[in-house]
Amino acid sequence: MKALTFKRYGRSPDIGFAEVPRPTLKPDELLVEVHAAALNPIDNMIMTGLFKPVLKLQLPAVIGSDLAGVVVEVGSRVTRFKVGDAIFASLFDRGTGSLAELAAVPQDVAAPKPANLDFIQAASIPMVGLTSWQALKERAHLQAGQNVFIPAGSGGIGSFAIQLAKHFGAKVATTTSTANVQWVSDLGADEVLDYKQLAFETVLRGYDSVLGTLRGDTIEKSLEVLKPGGRIVSLVGPLDKAFARARGLNFFLAFVFGLMSRRIMGLAKKKGVSYSFLFVRPDGAQLEEIGGLLESERIRPVIDKVFAFERATEALQYLAQGRAKGKVVVQLK
Repeated sequence: MKALTFKRYGRSPDIGFAEVPRPTLKPDELLVEVHAAALNPIDNMIMTGLFKPVLKLQLPAVIGSDLAGVVVEVGSRVTRFKVGDAIFASLFDRGTGSLAELAAVPQDVAAPKPANLDFIQAASIPMVGLTSWQALKERAHLQAGQNVFIPAGSGGIGSFAIQLAKHFGAKVATTTSTANVQWVSDLGADEVLDYKQLAFETVLRGYDSVLGTLRGDTIEKSLEVLKPGGRIVSLVGPLDKAFARARGLNFFLAFVFGLMSRRIMGLAKKKGVSYSFLFVRPDGAQLEEIGGLLESERIRPVIDKVFAFERATEALQYLAQGRAKGKVVVQLK
C-alpha cells in the first residue's frame, strides 16, 4: 500500500511516498481505509529527532497521527466496531502513522465519526480535540467562570481550545495577528490581543490558567498573567521530571528533563503558580465525548486548507510556515 514516510531523523529526513506492507491486525485492532488524515506541528518536529528518546518509531516511519475512515476488517477481540463503521482516531504515540491508504487502529483510541461531519472535518479533530480536553479539563481543571489565556488563537490547537473553554463556561483571552482579530473573536474569544500591537503580559492579569502553545519566551511571560495558585499547562515544553516519570523513562532522561524545566519551575514557584508539560494521549472514550459536542454543534471544526494525498509533502511544508488558520488536512479518498 502507499504511504508517506520519512527515513531518518535530522535536517534531511528523506520524506517521500513508499510502498509499505499492509498492516497485520492484532486482536484488538481495526483495519481502517483512510479517507483523510490531518497534520499537526509535531509531525514536523518528530522528524527533527527532538522526540526520538520518547517516541519509539521504526524507520522508515509513516507520518501523521490523525485520521478518519471506514473499518474494512476487525481483529478477533474487537467489540466496539464492525466492518463498514466510519471512525476517527489519533494514532499518536502508537508507533505507526496515518498518512497511508490503510491503518491499523486500536479500538480503544477510535470513536464513531460524528454523523454531521465529513471525513475531512472529522480527521481534523483528534489531536487538537484530545490535547485541548486533557489540558483544560484534566490538567488545568478549568471551571465555569474562570479565566484562561490561550495564545495563538488562530492555530489548530487555539481555534479548538477557545471553543472548548467557552463550552466549559470560561472567559478566554487570546492573541493573533491583525488580520485575524475578528476571525478569532467569532470563535468565541472574549479578549483578543493583536500581538503586533500589544504585549499580552502587560495587559492580562489575574488569570486562572494558561495553555502554553508557543515556543520561546512566551511561557515565562505567561507567569505575569496568572494569579496565585494559577496553572500553566505547556504543550511545547520544556519537558519536566513528572513527564519523565509518567513515561517510565530512565534516570538520565529524568535528570535532563529536570534541568530543562528548572528555570520555569523556579520562576513559577516564586510566583506561587504551577507549571506542567502535557503530552497528549489517544483516548477513544474522550474522543467520543468530543464527537458529541461536534454533533450538537457546540464546537465546529476549523480547517484552513485541504491537500490531495499526492501533495502531502507540500502540506507539511505549508504547515511548517506557521500561518495556518485552523487545521491542514490531507484527503486520500
